[in-house]
Amino acid sequence: MQIREICQQMEAWAPLAWQESYDNAGLLVGDSSAEVKGVLISLDCTEEVVDEAIKKGCNLIISHHPIVFSGLKRITGANYVERTVIKAIQHNIALYASHTNLDHAPKGVSYHLASKLGITGQVMKPMRDALKALQYYVPASHEQVLRDALHAAGAGNIGEYSSCSFTQEGLGRFQPSTEANPHTGSAGILSEVQEVKVEMVFPSHLSSQILTALKAAHPYEEVAYSMHSLDNSWQEVGSGYVGTLEKPLSPEEFITFAKKRLGLQTLKHTALPSGPISKVAVCGGAGSFLIKEAVKQGCDAYITADIKYHEFFDAENQCLIIDVGHYESEVMIIDAIHDYLSKKISNFAVLKSETNTNPVRFA
Repeated sequence: MQIREICQQMEAWAPLAWQESYDNAGLLVGDSSAEVKGVLISLDCTEEVVDEAIKKGCNLIISHHPIVFSGLKRITGANYVERTVIKAIQHNIALYASHTNLDHAPKGVSYHLASKLGITGQVMKPMRDALKALQYYVPASHEQVLRDALHAAGAGNIGEYSSCSFTQEGLGRFQPSTEANPHTGSAGILSEVQEVKVEMVFPSHLSSQILTALKAAHPYEEVAYSMHSLDNSWQEVGSGYVGTLEKPLSPEEFITFAKKRLGLQTLKHTALPSGPISKVAVCGGAGSFLIKEAVKQGCDAYITADIKYHEFFDAENQCLIIDVGHYESEVMIIDAIHDYLSKKISNFAVLKSETNTNPVRFA
């Protein structure tokens, strides 16, 4: 199996199109055509993680955080980023990152943080512009063949549902010019054909391959179709996760509960409210951008990381805000990636890194 095939497996779960504009997810270092010997999964990619990959015979490291985030103007070993890249190249180790695209993916980072806390619910802020609709017209005789080709390309496959479409019968009319080469009818003569209009919804990032499949499988010389973006939010794709606890807890109980479930000795939080904690939102990593959304949705508590001093005021005592630390809010994604790839791959080792990459210490 080549490295590109592992990348494709990761991107089937978390397409690169879902990453934020500032991000740098994907294959960052290495030859995509190289054969995979072993995969090491880590939250961060550091020199120590590369050393671990060398020791364990892995030539692909999949991390959540990209080691190359902003542009590198030179690679001289002047800092840990450059030294990590140099060491990876010297030992033919490829580096791949699945970052904000995995934050947004179904059952992504925030979902697994919520699962650690026993929270059941849904994506907190679904992604907009993630879906498109395709409408096309095809002779009834070719409707099944074309529909199957489009489903294979990814159209009509959303969440846990596949092969979804809507069909409407009608009468198509067209008059080919004398220069045309029509599949049905004759040049210069108005033709009428029993056709069907088919509609399908599909992920926006698949637009190019959907259109290619449509034109390749359609019998007509000129294909009649329309493709447009939808205002619909994709409920399984987006930022954060919100739901309810297995049972309501007092604020004091909830703080103790969160620390135990996440393996924490300490955490930061706002003043404890007087009422019980039941509805809880979470966001792995830096999630201060969702504080107001948590308040808007009536959450009793919001767990995330990297909250600045003044941002703790943003909840205005309407929601308990808890900062558990960046590493602590995302480290569970290592297990999730391992479980996902282990089910997809059986002919070489998929290992979880034993290196603690958390740079933060408490005295």
